[in-house]
Amino acid sequence: MRHLLTTLQAVAIVGLVASHGHAQTADRKTAVSLFGSAYQYKGSLGEDFWKWDRNAYGPGFGINRYLTPGLDLSLQGSYVELKGTQSAATYFSTNVVNANLALKLKLNNGWTLKEDARVQPYLLAAPGYVYMSREGKVRGLSVNENKSYFDLFGAAGINFRLSDAVGVFVQTGQHIPLNANIDGEPIRDSDKFDDRYLQHTVGLTIAFGKAKDTDGDGVPDRKDKCPNTPAGVAVDPTGCPLDRDADGVPDYQDKCPDEKGLATLEGCPDRDGDGVRDSEDACPDTPGKAELKGCPDADNDGVRDQDDKCPDTPAGTRVDANGCPLVLDQDRDGVLDNVDKCPDTPAGARVDSVGCPLAIDPSLLKLQVPIRFRTNSTVIERNSYPTANRISQAMKTHPDYQLRIIGHADSRGTDEYNQGLSLRRAEAVKRYFTNKGVESSRIITEGRGESEPAAPNTTPAGMTKNRRVEFRFEFIPVPAPVL
Repeated sequence: MRHLLTTLQAVAIVGLVASHGHAQTADRKTAVSLFGSAYQYKGSLGEDFWKWDRNAYGPGFGINRYLTPGLDLSLQGSYVELKGTQSAATYFSTNVVNANLALKLKLNNGWTLKEDARVQPYLLAAPGYVYMSREGKVRGLSVNENKSYFDLFGAAGINFRLSDAVGVFVQTGQHIPLNANIDGEPIRDSDKFDDRYLQHTVGLTIAFGKAKDTDGDGVPDRKDKCPNTPAGVAVDPTGCPLDRDADGVPDYQDKCPDEKGLATLEGCPDRDGDGVRDSEDACPDTPGKAELKGCPDADNDGVRDQDDKCPDTPAGTRVDANGCPLVLDQDRDGVLDNVDKCPDTPAGARVDSVGCPLAIDPSLLKLQVPIRFRTNSTVIERNSYPTANRISQAMKTHPDYQLRIIGHADSRGTDEYNQGLSLRRAEAVKRYFTNKGVESSRIITEGRGESEPAAPNTTPAGMTKNRRVEFRFEFIPVPAPVL
């Protein structure tokens, strides 16, 4: 009996360690099982197989480890006291402690059944060790003995999945402890399988831990078909953003979430196909121009057909509000509209003989690369000095140019703060150039806050790209001619 107590203590220690496991799925690979079993003995002194009124009962536990969708590994321990009586002179009482290492073949392996099926059949092959402590008599002679044997155990069962972490299982199997003598009968044949017993089990499997869900949308990464969904976005069972009008544009990006539309128009419809969403199209059933709110302009003079009193104006002719020709210099660049090929030149721009803006020296365009800043900083990084020095030298060799410096910020902080920070960054770069001898009057600074990101503000790398100052070379405006 002392050996039996020692074994039970070891079993209890293993069970306590098992209680700190994680879930037994691809996400939760370790679980603990607690169960109770009914045992039915068969040996030299009788057979109780399938005689439910002769059951012996005992507890057990298991530590389960997920290997693959079709295989689990399990360490199982159980205890029972088997008894039998033929007469006052022939009887036995045997305490049995089993420890088996089981390989479980699961049919919910993704081929036969889905891995998360509610009903999960399986087969079990579990060789192990059995310790027996027997007390009794056979024909009046004592057969007391403590001994251990190699045990062959096979079983079939069904697990009923209640949730990702909890399952209830039923299982039936047979133990064949090789050469064991459960009842103590000394007269035996050479068959090592004389004494054996069935084990019918009902148990509870408890999984601990949490499935990995990188984007926090409630769908585990293993099942998530859209693993980088932004925080707070509602998703479907596959982890992808909801799209209730099924137009391919997720609701959180869809400006018209209840109408099937086009991705190019942020999910809004355009029934005349002119590139202007219907809600903004003044002529939704007739293809037109975006600049005319979707209305047509057959003679391309910039006046909607329904407002054009001179609908056949020759191409390129400047017209008044009614679509009729006029000869003016509306952009005041010194070139009359009837020969001006760039009639909307910005005021003060330098132009050529046909009214189009002169081009900036192409070699300077390569210098228009951003200078970047650290978070909440207006200090120019040293690695930006070579670029800044080349820009200041270009300003000295092109006295007819001015430089526009545009500051930007990432999205951290309030709009007001980021607006001020972006302007301070532009002013800091301007001071660098004036210290290099560039006239202050030839430098224009602007701060645009976080309104023009160069990359999404959803990652550190994106925010780094947005903390910047950009440059644009321009001709110094010339006074508008007096007409």
